[in-house]
Amino acid sequence: MEVRNEVIKQMRLSPLLLAAIAATTTMSLSSPANGQTPNPAGNPSGKPGSGNVIIDAAPVSGEATPGSNQPKPTTPLGEPVRPQEPLITPPGTESTPRQETPNRVEFNITPGAPSLEINPPTTNPTQPTTPTLPTIPTPAPIPQQEARVLVAEVQVRGVSGQLQDEVYKVIRTKPGRATTRSQLQEDLNAIYATGYFANVEFVPEDTPLGVRVAFVVQPNPVLQTVNVTTVPPSPGSGVVPASVVNSIFSPQYGRILNLKELQESIKKLNQWYKDNGYDLAQVIDVPQPTADGKVNLVVAEGVIEDIQVRFLDKEGSQVNEQGTPLKGRTRPFIVTREVQLTPGDVFNRKLAERDLRRVYGLGIFDDVRLSFNPGQDPRKVVVVVNVIEKNTGSVAAGAGISSASGFFGTVSYQQQNLGGNNQKLGTELQLGQRELLFDVNFTNPWIAGDPYRTSYTVNAFRRRSISLIFDGGEENEITLGPEHDNDRPRVVRLGGGVNFSRPLIKNPFDTSPWRASLGLQYQRVSIRDADGDLAPRDELGNNLSFSGSGRDDLLLLQLGAVRDRRNNSLIPTQGDFLRFGVEQSVPLGEGNILLNRLRGSYSYYIPASLTKFGQGPQAFAFNIQAGTVLGDLPPYEAFSLGGSNSVRGYDEGDIGSGRSFIQGTAEYRFPLFSVVGAALFADYATDLGSGNTVPGNPAGVRGKPGNGLGYGLGVRINSPLGPIRIDYGFNDEGKGRLHFGIGERF
Repeated sequence: MEVRNEVIKQMRLSPLLLAAIAATTTMSLSSPANGQTPNPAGNPSGKPGSGNVIIDAAPVSGEATPGSNQPKPTTPLGEPVRPQEPLITPPGTESTPRQETPNRVEFNITPGAPSLEINPPTTNPTQPTTPTLPTIPTPAPIPQQEARVLVAEVQVRGVSGQLQDEVYKVIRTKPGRATTRSQLQEDLNAIYATGYFANVEFVPEDTPLGVRVAFVVQPNPVLQTVNVTTVPPSPGSGVVPASVVNSIFSPQYGRILNLKELQESIKKLNQWYKDNGYDLAQVIDVPQPTADGKVNLVVAEGVIEDIQVRFLDKEGSQVNEQGTPLKGRTRPFIVTREVQLTPGDVFNRKLAERDLRRVYGLGIFDDVRLSFNPGQDPRKVVVVVNVIEKNTGSVAAGAGISSASGFFGTVSYQQQNLGGNNQKLGTELQLGQRELLFDVNFTNPWIAGDPYRTSYTVNAFRRRSISLIFDGGEENEITLGPEHDNDRPRVVRLGGGVNFSRPLIKNPFDTSPWRASLGLQYQRVSIRDADGDLAPRDELGNNLSFSGSGRDDLLLLQLGAVRDRRNNSLIPTQGDFLRFGVEQSVPLGEGNILLNRLRGSYSYYIPASLTKFGQGPQAFAFNIQAGTVLGDLPPYEAFSLGGSNSVRGYDEGDIGSGRSFIQGTAEYRFPLFSVVGAALFADYATDLGSGNTVPGNPAGVRGKPGNGLGYGLGVRINSPLGPIRIDYGFNDEGKGRLHFGIGERF
């Protein structure tokens, strides 16, 4: 049987059926409490008319109604009822939104494994909340004997079609049933909860057969656009792109505004802020939609007013015993220049995390934390970087005896934060009976005022070593001859230089895989015996210096580039590392040397999981190196092959000394247990037959083969200094050798 929509929407009973229900219902009209029959205003006859039904009942609120001696006509349904004003404020009445600032939200960088941690505020400030649907307060407690009236007809006015159907679906008041004021109030709440209506009220009307209840509704306007404004004001929609706002809200455009759907979309917008790191940003106000369907969302984004540095002691206190704020050794700008966030920016957690890692990476702080203070403008925040300084200076001294220096004493001083400027100073002095050795270096990791994070290092030195070029080999040892007590030649280098370095990227806060360096270095190189006397030739008469006098002057212009794409600089398991360098000498002084040295190295890492010995990363690691010298070649500048950093299984420098070389290594690195790992390795190197092109053929006269292969097994022990490397290698001649080192080979 087909039921017409008009019948459903009108929800009207036939007079005959309604009369039958009225005759049998237990509810009836009664007289007032004073026994008189009141007359409704404008109806002296007391007959039913078009006014309200007159029912004597105690007021719902339970309070007496002041008035004249004659009781006034009342009804439990009363005047048309409207819901409480919505929480969405009408235009022109909204107050200026204020963003509440938490007293303290901490971001912790823990030593050893920097990470960002958010600690809850120490107080409970009022936070801006997501606008919610307007709600109707719960009506006053219902009296035990709440009056009930018979509903003859239910109407919905103000809308038609689908919206009218939505109202009929949610209301409980039906024709032919009794209702109460409380139930009608619940119906109002239910209608408003659909989200489609700006205003809802019910109007009870008397009819000959009962009460007609009319729900008068005012629908929201058709949504045309949603705009975002920020406090404090910022250009456009602030940090959120207009395309994001449009993608979130555009599915609702062209339809009757539904406040429930709008609220869900606002939640999506708030989530976008959080997902993109804007943890302080939130929609704090939604003014009443305009008549033409425009909604303006007010967002407090969390704008930074200032960035400050606060020094804490080891216990985390910011004041000393006298209650005075602590003053650190580090100058505040050293910290703030590492922070990409600036006043006027919107706070972003992701940027803050990188900022704190950079500050911690300076190496001069034990701990770094981030907190907030209210700004002078209550709509802004002050970002406070809390730092705990570490001890950055060290002094060491010692003494000993050696055949070369006799009795000697050493003293060294290291300072990682010179003058509070994060500048590094290292000095080492060795004073012996026969000679003085020293090494002094100064590094400024970021030249003040430079926009590209350019650094420089200045050094001066006097070093002495037994050169691997003139040592080792299978044949008899070649010495300096009887006039020098058959001593071994020692290479002494006196000089200094300066080197500039910078990442190849414009933004100093972005990470660039490329870094370039440019330097200039001067050395006075001399060949001496243990007593410090010049020794220009060995016992075979071969020149040990390029000039033949035992002294050479070497002025080198150095250019280098590095590309680092490893996932971890200490224990890489993925990525690659490329290094390339060029050195060009300028002819001057003793020897008048003109040479050009080229050298490169490439490493590649592949993750693996072949073993199950322990927890930890595994990887295949490959490295290839090559180099050559063009032009003049002092013998002490030849490439030395063999040893811990070349081919394991051979002693240092025992494979060869060449003008050119190629060297390759393959390793499989895997964990064993706890802090112990292992590595299988194979090494190979060759001088490409260039050993005899080195002046004096130092490799040939010492019987070095010129190429060699090594393989073996190594153990890695993690320590505060880095992995301690212990390798045992076998060479292709069947001999084995134990090697020690700090850190991985590459």
